Amino acid sequence: MQKQRSVAFHTLGCKLNFSETSTLSRLLENEGFEKKHFDEQADVYVINTCSVTDNADKECRYLVRKIQRESPESMVVITGCYAQLKPKEIAEIPGVNLVLGAAEKFNIVQHIAEFVKGDSTKICSCEIEDVTGFNASYSANDRTRTFLKVQDGCDYTCSFCTIPMARGKSRSDTIENVLKNVEEIAKTEVKEIVLTGVNLGDFGKGPDGNKKNNEDFLELLHELDKVEGIDRYRISSIEPNLLTNEIIEFVAESNKIMPHFHIPLQSGSNTILAAMRRRYKRELYAERVAHIKKVMPHCAIGVDVIVGFPGETDELFNETFEFLHSLDVSYLHVFTYSERPNTSALDIKPIVPIHIRNERNKTLRNLSFMKLQYFTQQHVGTTRKVLFEMFNKNEIMEGYTDNYLRISTPYRKEWANEIVDWVV
Repeated sequence: MQKQRSVAFHTLGCKLNFSETSTLSRLLENEGFEKKHFDEQADVYVINTCSVTDNADKECRYLVRKIQRESPESMVVITGCYAQLKPKEIAEIPGVNLVLGAAEKFNIVQHIAEFVKGDSTKICSCEIEDVTGFNASYSANDRTRTFLKVQDGCDYTCSFCTIPMARGKSRSDTIENVLKNVEEIAKTEVKEIVLTGVNLGDFGKGPDGNKKNNEDFLELLHELDKVEGIDRYRISSIEPNLLTNEIIEFVAESNKIMPHFHIPLQSGSNTILAAMRRRYKRELYAERVAHIKKVMPHCAIGVDVIVGFPGETDELFNETFEFLHSLDVSYLHVFTYSERPNTSALDIKPIVPIHIRNERNKTLRNLSFMKLQYFTQQHVGTTRKVLFEMFNKNEIMEGYTDNYLRISTPYRKEWANEIVDWVV
């Protein structure tokens, strides 16, 4: 009788990657693989990579070396964005057996079955222009919430970004298929679904990237709002130019879609936004924030911002700082610019020294801390609905209010995976 094989996964990067890793895991478990923790001995290790920053590339290489030391006979499979962008570079890392590009990751069962240990490293990839089709995915390792992928790829050409090169053209699931997945998820204990994609607001393009579905993100929200069995939806991230007033106003009216937007800004300087090839100016961003706060004063607003972009002088950085300081937003995700191969930002001068990039990152993280403190203080004494998570961390449980305030309290079993009225 053949011994049952085991598999362990590690995910680098975004919520979209987590949803896809979970789907890859289910594919292999359905074929009889036993799932192991990544720190345990396994026959196969799968690393789903990111390549947004240089650190993600380095972490991938570190993990492969670790597997080589601790489990040298195991098979190592690398997939994800790094695998699509630099398959030959990955194949040269000692210990890597399979490299699966964007079009092949969901054929992982077949590729593992066909691989013979001792073979040279096999690259299964294609040009990103040839990547079409949409593979629905959702995470299933957390009984409280799940990340549901409804869109993939991006048609934007931001000068700093490699994601279109790694994931291809913008394409979406159909509303019909999304609803089928939501109904499956509703049969579990999951209370909250986080909608994920590369460019969520661009939802509606068919699997080949053409706008043939005649559907859009607002229509998707309307249909999700009607599904029984799911209490909460959260929008992971949406571009400011695609966040319409109609979407904002529908969220304000909905009891299921949480009052929480995460809206990438990247820079508060119109000069830098133009160099980044973003599709809006800061004035539009300010209008979106103002409208959200007008119809939902309690709404949480998160902001992505990049510091140290080429050409960002002290004066232009101060524009970003002052702009963010003036906005009624709740927290910042601050990224330090890192050079990515084959991006047009490499041609922009002058380059900002690393130590100045790091100083600017610290400055904005301090601002983020103050923003979150202020946002939290505004809600002290109010009652918000908190979804508490299943995990018991040293007799402490955590959860999030509808408007994304993190709450910690002594563990109570009856509150696990339940929505509780909470006085902040």
